[in-house]
Amino acid sequence: MIEGPYAFVYLDKKQEKLWFSRDFLGRRSLLIRHWDTQTLFLSSVAGSNDDEYKDERGGAGWEELPAQRVFCLDLRCESLPFSYSSCIATYHWAYRDQVPPVTAEAFQPTIPFGQVVLDQQQTPSDPELRLEDGFPTTSDEWRPYVDGLQAVLSQSIRQRVESIPIQDNDPSAPRVGILFSGGVDCITIAALLTQMLPQTEPIELFNVSFENPRQTKAHGASSSKYNVPDRLTGIQGWRELCRIDPLREWRFVQVDVPYSQVLEYRSHIRRLLVPSDTVMDMSIGMAIWFAARGIGNAVSDTGAETPYTGKAKVLLLGMGADEQLGGYSRHRSAWDRGGIEALGLEIRLDVQRIATRNLGRDDRVVSDTSKEARYPFLAAAVVDYLSTVPIGRKMDMRLPRGIGEKLLLRMLARRLGLMQASVLAKRAIQFGARTAKMESSNTKGQDSL
Repeated sequence: MIEGPYAFVYLDKKQEKLWFSRDFLGRRSLLIRHWDTQTLFLSSVAGSNDDEYKDERGGAGWEELPAQRVFCLDLRCESLPFSYSSCIATYHWAYRDQVPPVTAEAFQPTIPFGQVVLDQQQTPSDPELRLEDGFPTTSDEWRPYVDGLQAVLSQSIRQRVESIPIQDNDPSAPRVGILFSGGVDCITIAALLTQMLPQTEPIELFNVSFENPRQTKAHGASSSKYNVPDRLTGIQGWRELCRIDPLREWRFVQVDVPYSQVLEYRSHIRRLLVPSDTVMDMSIGMAIWFAARGIGNAVSDTGAETPYTGKAKVLLLGMGADEQLGGYSRHRSAWDRGGIEALGLEIRLDVQRIATRNLGRDDRVVSDTSKEARYPFLAAAVVDYLSTVPIGRKMDMRLPRGIGEKLLLRMLARRLGLMQASVLAKRAIQFGARTAKMESSNTKGQDSL
């Protein structure tokens, strides 16, 4: 089995079949468009000018190709060229623990992990964790799980960086960058990454901040328009990394985006989002695109700023941690509603639908900047491991916000010396970087663009 992010379109000339698919977590983009009954388009990104193929609704008709399926178009099908839809066979991926009996001739793609275990290990009657300075101690019950997460996440990061070539024209250039808000997901990646790269190799940390005219109007010019929440936690996290590994050059890049650039590039970013088309898609996509582009100012430890453009061609992103480790507010709501059982069901559902969410969108946005996004938390081995860890050993919603959710990851961050980052509450990128509600407070995330 091929493990990793991929999307492919493969023409088997001998068998006269066209195979196409995305990986089982949907980490790479592949779009499909149906135009009349005779024409099928497949592409990693929507065309820049689709006017020729407008559908009856006025849109270009692009859709994300569903992940967790392999499609095969039989080019010898009798219905062609009049209809292709009846000529496509669909093979659904099955979780490893749910593979149905098949014959030797049958094709059954298998996901290399099972469903999230719904273990009732933690109940409200369990003793409270012992706290030191407001944070749970890593007890004997938790230590094996922290060890396990550190091992699989370290291996995932290593696999994603060890083969990156050195740039011929600049051997000292950074090979890896991280989209960096200072939150526990990205900073833990950084703290593990520094253990496996040569000490002389810089690591780029891209921290994005937007001029938000509505916020500026509300608060005036009393403070810098770029001192947004993610900038403050980003600087705090950068200093923590400098403390735990002072010999590493942590190249902190402040990507400040004036509102004029938002207006200049918004239509371009919107084309990359297709078929995603909500206000939230734009807010998130814009933050990722500018951060991945990496044009800003490198900041020294004395505070001096130098114009800088990112050099790394591979970017590590923290997507996938929230779904698996209980990072969303809906996970705490599930706990409040039905305890550990409801929480487990919510986590299982979130992991099941990772493939249907926004990784294709994010892939299109990052790839447009000539960079490649890689997701350590979404390695099959990491998902496999976390799927077997009891719910009550990944999170503890009896503890306050900023501690109880993603508790297993916070314990690992604490072990790595990230004391401040380990207690930061989750903040969505569109609010942390201030891309949300730039013009009006009345727009909602699910509104269409």
